[in-house]
Amino acid sequence: MILLCFSGCFVLIRVPDFMPCCSDHPSADVREFACASISRVVQLSQNIPGFLQRDAVRKLGPMLLDRSLAVRETATGALRNLSACGVQEVCEDMVKHDVMTPLTALLREVRRRRRRRRFYESSSQALSVFNKSGLLDVVVQCLERHPDNVELAISAAHCLHTVTEDNPELLCSVNAAVLAALENVLLSSQADMAHTLLRTLAAGTLWNVKGSIPAARQAQMLNAVVATLSRCLDLDAGALIPKLREAEDARHKSSTAAADLEDQAAGEPTPEDEMEEEEEAPKQKRNGKAVKVDSDFSDLLPVSGQELREATALLTAQQTSLEIIVNVCCSDDPSDDEWEEESSSDESDMGPDGLCDGLSNLMSPLCLSAEVHGALINHSIPEKVLKKTEFPPKEALAVCQQDPSWRRLIKKMQRIQSRALTCLHSILSAMDAESLGGPAALQEAAQHLSKLVFGNTEASKEEEFLEAVISAMRSLLQMLASKNIPQCMTAEQLMSLSEAATRCDVVSVRVNAVAILGITGGTLAKEKGTAATLEMIGRALLQVATKDVDLVVNGEALDALFDVFADGEEAEAAAKNINLLTSLKTLQPVFKSKIRKEGRGKYNPQQLCVLDNIKVNLRRFIGYLEKVVKK
Repeated sequence: MILLCFSGCFVLIRVPDFMPCCSDHPSADVREFACASISRVVQLSQNIPGFLQRDAVRKLGPMLLDRSLAVRETATGALRNLSACGVQEVCEDMVKHDVMTPLTALLREVRRRRRRRRFYESSSQALSVFNKSGLLDVVVQCLERHPDNVELAISAAHCLHTVTEDNPELLCSVNAAVLAALENVLLSSQADMAHTLLRTLAAGTLWNVKGSIPAARQAQMLNAVVATLSRCLDLDAGALIPKLREAEDARHKSSTAAADLEDQAAGEPTPEDEMEEEEEAPKQKRNGKAVKVDSDFSDLLPVSGQELREATALLTAQQTSLEIIVNVCCSDDPSDDEWEEESSSDESDMGPDGLCDGLSNLMSPLCLSAEVHGALINHSIPEKVLKKTEFPPKEALAVCQQDPSWRRLIKKMQRIQSRALTCLHSILSAMDAESLGGPAALQEAAQHLSKLVFGNTEASKEEEFLEAVISAMRSLLQMLASKNIPQCMTAEQLMSLSEAATRCDVVSVRVNAVAILGITGGTLAKEKGTAATLEMIGRALLQVATKDVDLVVNGEALDALFDVFADGEEAEAAAKNINLLTSLKTLQPVFKSKIRKEGRGKYNPQQLCVLDNIKVNLRRFIGYLEKVVKK
């Protein structure tokens, strides 16, 4: 809801209703205000459906070509926020209402006018329009303006980073001129945070288009990209943000003092006088009571401020750097043919004492090329990523809490921590133990992750954080187990983690939690005096295998049970004490039936392959337990 003043009368209306009536208004100020209002309000995703239902996109599109430059800028910002804060369907709705036609015309005009513009996230159809419209050269020209218009260059760099990802159709258009423009940005030396963000986005774009780079130059490009990401991660946001906030306060005090002196010299009212006048402002009747009318809509307008922009650019650059490193570490998914081969493997290949690998086979370490591996190690990327997994510093959080406009940075700092944990998971999956510092370094990292999970109860309730930290912990514990390196989690911590995960709605969190139980239980089964702990783990896994509503989680719990109780005197004793054989015999037909009834329509081929393997493993494991009982 917003309060508008028309001819001295105040009217309270909904912004979605306000937009259609103002998009054709003869006053450019009114049109600009309408766009600015939407730009701010749609940052709350729950407001977006109301705008879509009232054809806001159809009204905003033509305003990209409004005769007023200010209206064009605010309309572009509103569309950008709609796409960034909404789901994929919002982008598709924007393309459906032909927003690409005015946007294409706007981008072409940029080439002539060289003005600042924003770009919005793409859908597959939008990418196709971009590819066919020859907009790459236009955006690159905007990028080349970075020495004298860094904001325009950043908008162009965001666009390039987005449209070059998983877009092979565009790669044929990436020529020497495009590569030269990106390399020039990478070599820029400005130390401000805006240029740091710009270089990071250029690095990500170069990685996306690496297939277009001549083979003789790829090693040089790779080193430049990783070096750029490394320097970005070196920056200490915890120290820089308080300094920027302090600088903003000092600037405001200085400008206020100067303005007061000018006002006094001119005989104009001081701020104290204005406050007194404001207290005498006319009041209106509302619900029978006198209320003061507030016509200040500044909170609906885009946030400005040099220091806040610097802090935002810094955090955006570091988040983007971590996301690029994840892409560097991850290989392509296996082809459908490989999944078919995996699924159709002959049961006779399994030895009498072994089981096919189930989920663990599909999560084996990735392979990095020697060049990528060397670049990541030479620039200390694993250590720098681990550093970023720490909680945001209290000092930075405190200064951001003091001002509503800075408060948004708290979520950005928390997101960087989650991205760093996801990045750590990718690094652990892609490198060997020796490259990561050996047993001592891995144990130290495991202790650090344990502190993250169990040292902050509030953070452990956040799904994004929990999903990231538990996947990193799974990868690390798997590496420790494969090298027979002692693990650091106590039985109480294991159960606490399991309980937290079972309450989480995110399937991957529950999958990783039971996998951690299996990894730790499998290690404990080789040690003496661990039967009681194994019983506790076994009961927890049976509960998940039986009660969880998701078949993938059921299957992972069964796979973990196989790991824990596959061998050893301690495991045999624990299995008998919890009646594992009877429980699994009861569960077997239920699990097979769920795969048959739910599998084909609900799960993808990769998941079905794993579930089929676990079904086979379950039958064989029951046979193994029957032999143990007959001893």
